[in-house]
Amino acid sequence: MSSWKRDVASGLIVLAPLIVTTYIIAYLYSLLAGLPFLEQIDPYGLGGGLVIPSSALRVTIVLLVFSMLVLSVGYMMRTAVGSLVENAIDGLMNQVPGLRVVYNASKMAAETALSDTTDLQAPVKVQVWDGMRMTAFKTGKTTDDGRELLFLPTAPNITTGFVVEVEPSDFEETDESVEDALTRVLSAGFGETSESGIPIDVEDEKETKSPPPQ
Repeated sequence: MSSWKRDVASGLIVLAPLIVTTYIIAYLYSLLAGLPFLEQIDPYGLGGGLVIPSSALRVTIVLLVFSMLVLSVGYMMRTAVGSLVENAIDGLMNQVPGLRVVYNASKMAAETALSDTTDLQAPVKVQVWDGMRMTAFKTGKTTDDGRELLFLPTAPNITTGFVVEVEPSDFEETDESVEDALTRVLSAGFGETSESGIPIDVEDEKETKSPPPQ
C-alpha cells in the first residue's frame, strides 16, 4: 500500500468515529430540543448580553429529569419493592404478543452493554473440533451433571451468542483479563490488547556482547 493510502486510512480511523459520534450527539440534541411539551420555554438572559438558548434549556431539563428518574429507579431496584416492580413489568410486557420480543431483546442488550465488565466471569478457551478454540466466558453456573455453563459470544456483537454446557476438560482457563477477551471479540480479532508482543531485554543483549578487541 502506498504512503498516501496509508495516510488516508489512518486519518479515517481517527476521524470516522469522531464524525459518527458527533452526528449522533447532534441528532439526539435536536431530538430532545424539539420535544413538543417543552416548546413554551423561552431563552434565559444571564445579563451582560449573555443569553442561554431555549434549545439548550430544553435539553438540560430533559437530561436532569431523566438522570433523576434513572437514579430513583436504580435506588429502588436495590430494595425488595424494586424486584416486585420489575417482575410485574416483565410479566405485563410478556403478555403482549410481538411487543414482548422487542422488550426482551432490548432488555438483554441493555443488560449486556451496561453491565460492568468486572461482573463477567473469567474468559476461557473452548475446545471445539480439529484443534479449533473459541473464546467464552464463565457464568458461574453448573448443570446437575457437573458441566460448566459458558456464554459463547458472537463477534462483533456480544449481545448475541450461545449458552453452552461444557465438560471442565473441554475448556481451559487463560491468564488474560476480561477486557482483553472482550476487545478481541468486539473487534472481530483485529483489536489490540494489552499484550504488546514478546518482550526483549535489549540491555541484557548488549551486555552479553564481548568487548571490542583492544
